[in-house]
Amino acid sequence: MSTKKTKNKGGRPTKWTKDIKRQCELMAKRGWTDEQMAELLGISRDTFSNWKKRYPKFFNALKDWKDEADRKVERCLYERACGFSCPEDKVFNHNGNPLVVPTIKHYPPDTTAAIFWLKNRKSDEWRDKREHGFTDKDGKDLKWTVEIVDPEEQ
Repeated sequence: MSTKKTKNKGGRPTKWTKDIKRQCELMAKRGWTDEQMAELLGISRDTFSNWKKRYPKFFNALKDWKDEADRKVERCLYERACGFSCPEDKVFNHNGNPLVVPTIKHYPPDTTAAIFWLKNRKSDEWRDKREHGFTDKDGKDLKWTVEIVDPEEQ
């Protein structure tokens, strides 16, 4: 009977399990950061980073889950910027009995959301500061000198 000894790699055994992967999926889809996930799981940020390196399928899935959360927020921002309608039940008291009336609630466009969207998606057209560059006929940048003249000194 031969006994083979396996070489000890050192360090603690990993806490990684499929259950942890599922927890990470739920957290990522709800917009949690890596730091928040690591804290909830009771591990360091470095350990979480090591898991992403050690398990490439997990790393790719984590990116997909985070993208899903980002797309959801992006869609909600877009709807807030444009305005939207959604079903809503109104509850009234009718002779002591509840009366539920289905209605459509309208949320008007939000100017701040629209500006935020446009500044980020169409920044060349919507940024606050525009840079104007001038070039000569050869395409070289022109140098500008501005002299402030006080009309009373002339």
